[in-house]
Amino acid sequence: MSGTEKSKAHAEQAKGKVEETVGRATGNERMTAKGQADQAKGKTRHAKEDVKDVFRP
Repeated sequence: MSGTEKSKAHAEQAKGKVEETVGRATGNERMTAKGQADQAKGKTRHAKEDVKDVFRP
């Protein structure tokens, strides 16, 4: 996995977790949903890089 993609995936997951937590604390459903979406996006990016690693020589 390339270092930059790995960093982006982790940053996206962390950002999403913060947004979700703040959204829940403030009762903001839109922010909670956006945080969950960002976390899913980060996990997907991470999985994509794992698949790439399997097929790299």
